Amino acid sequence: MNSSEFLDTDKTMIEIQPFSSEHSAGVVDVILPIQQQEFGIPITLEGQPDLNDISGFYQKGNGNFWVALDGEKVVGTVSLLDIGNGQVALRKMFVAASHRGKEHGAAKRLLDGAIGWAREKGVTQIYLGTTAKFLAAHRFYEKNGFALVEKTALPPAFPVMAVDTRFYVLDCG
Repeated sequence: MNSSEFLDTDKTMIEIQPFSSEHSAGVVDVILPIQQQEFGIPITLEGQPDLNDISGFYQKGNGNFWVALDGEKVVGTVSLLDIGNGQVALRKMFVAASHRGKEHGAAKRLLDGAIGWAREKGVTQIYLGTTAKFLAAHRFYEKNGFALVEKTALPPAFPVMAVDTRFYVLDCG
């Protein structure tokens, strides 16, 4: 996905870019408060070693990691983790509360960009796991073509997180 811009109704420019090291602190500043404060998940930065090595963990094979920027500030994230066999896991899909909703378009643009990337790479399926608490996320994924799938139907290489209780798949073919 190339860098792109989106003008929302507040005239704020939202730009989607592949992750680079200068975004590291901003990524953590978006993700941890959502996990810990909004959803009460007792997870730390130390419990997410992928966030300390985003390039090494995500930006290889059919994987990548993107940020949504409002100016220089990271306001959203999404990643694809290559799990082999033409499949990827959608991970780290977070948007700051201040930038959620259709008027900003950050979540939709992050997801559309990741799906576009996957299709360009010849990925056949995108899987994701989420918690029962993320009700708005369930609606968002379903509205964007993801179908609920049983945990037993996940590929063996899919990284199930301890908090994941709902799973989705999108066929990219």
